[in-house]
Amino acid sequence: MDTLLIILNVAVLVGLIGVLVWMQKKHVSFTKRVFTGLLLGIVFGVILQLAYTPDSEILSDSMSWFSLVGSGYVRLLQMIVIPLIMVSIIMAILNLNGRQNLGKISGSILLVLLLTTAIAAAIGITSALGFGLTAQGMPVGDVEEQRGVLLQEKLGDVEGKPLPTQLLEFIPTNPFEDMTGARQSSTLAVVVFSAFVGVGALGFMRKNPKQGEVFQNVMSAIYGVVMRIVTLILRLTPYGILALITKMVATTSGQDILNLFKFVLASYAALIAMFIVHLVILAIGGLNPVQYVKKIIPTLTFAFTSRSSAATIPLNIDTQTRKLGVSSGIANLSASFGATIGQNGCAGIYPAMLAVMIAPTVGINPLDWQFILTLIAVVTISSLGVAGVGGGATFAALIVLSTMNLPVALAGLLISIEPLIDMGRTALNVSGSMVSGVISSRVLKEHDAEVYNQDVAELEPAEAS
Repeated sequence: MDTLLIILNVAVLVGLIGVLVWMQKKHVSFTKRVFTGLLLGIVFGVILQLAYTPDSEILSDSMSWFSLVGSGYVRLLQMIVIPLIMVSIIMAILNLNGRQNLGKISGSILLVLLLTTAIAAAIGITSALGFGLTAQGMPVGDVEEQRGVLLQEKLGDVEGKPLPTQLLEFIPTNPFEDMTGARQSSTLAVVVFSAFVGVGALGFMRKNPKQGEVFQNVMSAIYGVVMRIVTLILRLTPYGILALITKMVATTSGQDILNLFKFVLASYAALIAMFIVHLVILAIGGLNPVQYVKKIIPTLTFAFTSRSSAATIPLNIDTQTRKLGVSSGIANLSASFGATIGQNGCAGIYPAMLAVMIAPTVGINPLDWQFILTLIAVVTISSLGVAGVGGGATFAALIVLSTMNLPVALAGLLISIEPLIDMGRTALNVSGSMVSGVISSRVLKEHDAEVYNQDVAELEPAEAS
């Protein structure tokens, strides 16, 4: 009987995928198919949660099959991230031709990311205080204590590493190892290595024009192949979102959400407020925020369901270059930097809210201005190098709490609802990286306003012949 129910659940998922395939054959727009996948997944997930208990073996086994589609799609994106970053940055530098200094581009992107993270921290603090969040009196049972122990063990990997040491880790000693994603800072290390290859190639081309032209042609061919692979993978987005959101809704405990509903509400209030700040920044830059929202929805939808800033890099780059008018070099740098530096949601809002909640448990007044300013500074600096994968917010929180001498164990109280909040945080992270790309291209006069303002008739991602 159990096997039949599992087969039935999988058959329903296959049927829903069939609906999306039919829509694609009917040339329904990409955005509409993404939203259809999202809505179908929510409805199917709710039905599964009502039909089975969270610890049901039938549900667990069904989700294992669902992961072939959802997690499989995420893994395909992760597969292409490193090759995409490498060839895109190298080609972007080769195409600079002295028009812009690489240092100016990187500095502008990093400045926007860190400034928005500081604003996000301030908003997180305001939200926590406004909702009256505190860890005082929260029940800590055996499960929470065990989580606290695990966090303490995880903190052991972070403690003892001063900021200069963490920054030093961005420089790869073995770039081939970093291409496997072996380290926390592997993505940025690949960016650094690729930048050196690009700069070195520029110098080589000046001294050896003929050989340099061969290198550029080879890189151009590799870039074309990689972008074609990206195109093929991105077309699978509606199906991946369908499976991911179904699994999330079906396996998220409603009781955990109710128990910590106030924190969930405060978190999303802060996330929405920060997203509005993004729109205000664009408006100040002379850009239409409505156009921005229309064009980033599919990308943010995937970020929301996948909970991975790193996996969203291909979609991020595609959206910036094809829809927002950002040059290839700036788009690749902002997407890559934004996956590990200055994450507005994971490294900005979440650690700040957690610190404000925990401060009263050790006798610190969270309304004290010295505490608030110190917290914003610590959050901003600590946002360097946060991993762009699910769980990166916990890592960021560990760094902030330990730096502020606050008890880490109490963070275990919120792990049960981590996936629900992490979806919103990841979407905000990706929006922040795209804003940094758009604003930087605007400041450096490389922005194509015509592309940004164009009302595209719902193009397929990176459409190719």
